[in-house]
Amino acid sequence: MTNSRPKKRSLTLNGHRTSVSLEDPFWNYFCKLAIEKNISLNTLASDIDFERQSDIGLATSIRIFCLTEAIKH
Repeated sequence: MTNSRPKKRSLTLNGHRTSVSLEDPFWNYFCKLAIEKNISLNTLASDIDFERQSDIGLATSIRIFCLTEAIKH
């Protein structure tokens, strides 16, 4: 089984550096989705950040996005 502990991942959102803590399976799927959509990780993260509610963290929003996309497939 892959490491289930979250790891800090660096991203740039609209020119600002930030990090999110995500488990390997979520990070790997997030990377796969960016490739499938033919956009950079930073662009995909920025899109998710723009759409998320202010009381929900970016890492949680990325996890929800990944799960939603997985259900669609």
